Amino acid sequence: MKLHSRRDTVHLGRRIAALLKPGMLVLLAGDVGAGKTFLARSIGRGLGIPTNERVTSPTFSLVHEYEVDRGLLLHADLYRLRDATDVPREILRLGLAERRREGAIVLVEWGNELGDLLGSAYDLSVTIERNESGRAATLEGPLAEMLSTK
Repeated sequence: MKLHSRRDTVHLGRRIAALLKPGMLVLLAGDVGAGKTFLARSIGRGLGIPTNERVTSPTFSLVHEYEVDRGLLLHADLYRLRDATDVPREILRLGLAERRREGAIVLVEWGNELGDLLGSAYDLSVTIERNESGRAATLEGPLAEMLSTK
């Protein structure tokens, strides 16, 4: 899916948000600066995070929590944990799988290879790549077909 502009990314984020239900997991992948946090912000806005509330990368805090129309949204960034001595224990310590079971919607940057530690299978994986004509998003998982057909 081509993302020619920031507006295209915002539109994709809102379409993703419209499909999300409590307990769902969305994985966001791509190089540093690809637009993962921008997409997460767009999803969050689509779920009801007001525009006056900042939605930033949780790189250093690891997880940000937001109250949204459908309950709780957790936005995690696992980049800093990739080189941890005991990655599974560090991720389990965050409690993302438990929070999903409790009904939180979970967005995870840099979590594609760690999905098993985040509870059951992901509902959507979005990989963003930059190229000379802009950005492109590759969608995988149960929600991908619904997003690709519109």
